[in-house]
Amino acid sequence: MYKIKINKNTEFDVEKNNEGNNSWLVNNNTVDLDMTGEKNFHVLLNNKSYNAEIVDINVQEKTFKIKVNGNLYETQLKDKMDFLLQSMGLDTLNSKKINEIKAPMPGLVLDIKVSEGSVVKKGDVLLVLEAMKMENNLKSPSDGIVKKIVAKKGTAVEKNQLLISFE
Repeated sequence: MYKIKINKNTEFDVEKNNEGNNSWLVNNNTVDLDMTGEKNFHVLLNNKSYNAEIVDINVQEKTFKIKVNGNLYETQLKDKMDFLLQSMGLDTLNSKKINEIKAPMPGLVLDIKVSEGSVVKKGDVLLVLEAMKMENNLKSPSDGIVKKIVAKKGTAVEKNQLLISFE
């Protein structure tokens, strides 16, 4: 059984329907899905036809952006593992706010892309670290404000050395 939340407010119970290969039960209503391309599919619900396209997938967060008949929907998927983690109180472990960025390996700081007081979003590049002849972009793990930059451009750092702290 799955739960799918659409646009952060409407939730549906979804499970495989044993009546057919492409048949699902959504809130106890039969829905037939047929893939028509790599990211396109056809949906038949209550004798109505819908064309859908997967626009974006974030596997780690189990989120999808799906366009249905020209309308964009953001969806969040939860499966039995998510429910198990939630029942054990372990579902919030990944949401812990990270207040420090440390060097993941020894290297040389090639560039610092932010300054103290900068507002950053999750995924923004904070600095470039050269290690083993490769440039590695260290990205922000969450939204926040840069509190202090300890690293200096052109200096060598050791593994686990503090580079940047956040508020």
